[in-house]
Amino acid sequence: MNDDKKNYRPMEDSIQTDLRGKMRYGDYLSLEKILSAQNPKSGHHDEMLFIVIHQASELWLKLAGYEVAAAITNVRQSDFGHAFKVISRVKQILNQLVDSWNILATLTPVDYHKFRGELGTASGFQSYGYRKLEFLLGNKNADILNVHRETPFAYKELSELLGQPSLYDEVIVKLSDAGFEIDQSVLERDVSLHYERNESVLQAWLKVYRNSEEYFDLYELAEKLVDIEDAFQQWRFKHMYTVQRIIGHKKGTGGSSGVTFLKRALETSFFPELFELRTELP
Repeated sequence: MNDDKKNYRPMEDSIQTDLRGKMRYGDYLSLEKILSAQNPKSGHHDEMLFIVIHQASELWLKLAGYEVAAAITNVRQSDFGHAFKVISRVKQILNQLVDSWNILATLTPVDYHKFRGELGTASGFQSYGYRKLEFLLGNKNADILNVHRETPFAYKELSELLGQPSLYDEVIVKLSDAGFEIDQSVLERDVSLHYERNESVLQAWLKVYRNSEEYFDLYELAEKLVDIEDAFQQWRFKHMYTVQRIIGHKKGTGGSSGVTFLKRALETSFFPELFELRTELP
């Protein structure tokens, strides 16, 4: 072979080049809108990094919420096979989000402060996609809705989700359907409140784990939920640590205490009994 041709890939005759009136890649993905949505305000080079990372994260969060909503429907319908599939996908999405912090961590404190003032009161705490995902997983707080009052579509959907069962609420119903004695106070609880650990739920899960072959679907479902929380907590930790690395213990742009506030999130659990039971096994 001629050495001059080694790094050359010729155009194949079958490749479409006349795309007049046809569906194009950019049209299908609305790339003109997406790629023109990065509007740095400071003129500083690293502001583009900051914007792209956060915009991409919002897309991943949107997909994660979409998949968890599907998982809720699957569990409600006892379609565990499809629930396993989408929950596994959510884990990988969260892993992708964790990796994104590694890119943002290349932003130095000196460079960030050259454009931080342009954010004003904008803050990741106001992320509609993040809040939707937390609501779907069961970490609910009605007070947080006030942050979204000026964004009608977000306020409307989050208000609706606040009053709907979370993924874990639906899973606990399946424990009851399988014959486990779950307290009525749990089955009839106000789902607009964040979930609190319950002894009857713990005992049900202990029986599932101690008889995993008999209750394999529930056992596998529980482990999928643990996968989600594991990945979610890694994302929370990496978020907190990246913020600490870049701004130390300064207040957040949205008014929070910053790192201190983010650390408190690490103490919350979507599925508390699934972690507590590990102390009780075998």
